[in-house]
Amino acid sequence: MFLGTHTPKLDEKGRFFLPAKFRDELADGLVITRTQDRALAIYPMATFVQMTTEIASAPTSVKQVRDYQRMLAAGASDETPDKQGRVTIPPHLRGYAGLEKDVVVIGAINRVEIWDAATWQEYSAAQESAFAGMDGEVFPGL
Repeated sequence: MFLGTHTPKLDEKGRFFLPAKFRDELADGLVITRTQDRALAIYPMATFVQMTTEIASAPTSVKQVRDYQRMLAAGASDETPDKQGRVTIPPHLRGYAGLEKDVVVIGAINRVEIWDAATWQEYSAAQESAFAGMDGEVFPGL
């Protein structure tokens, strides 16, 4: 499980240090892909395979299914952290998420998300007041 908020910096090659507490789970490989929120998601390879197996079983006769499959796969990049725990974010994904130097890396339970620092601050501030009332609506019975 991925938890917490971290603020590494991107270097000139588009690399950042994974937070130490995430490294073991991502050491054998990971997939970086787009989210619908103009951020990036990092999944352990096994989690991504499981997720895409389910997505692949959806009917491709449905246009939204095809569109989602294409966007997810076309934006995905499989990576392996180096011995120092750094991960390289490909240029097309850095561009999509507007990543330059200051980034925020958050644990999002089954994935890690990477946000431009200013974008994360805006998103987080906007969601803060809604968060308190969200559980009963999104997860009835919790």
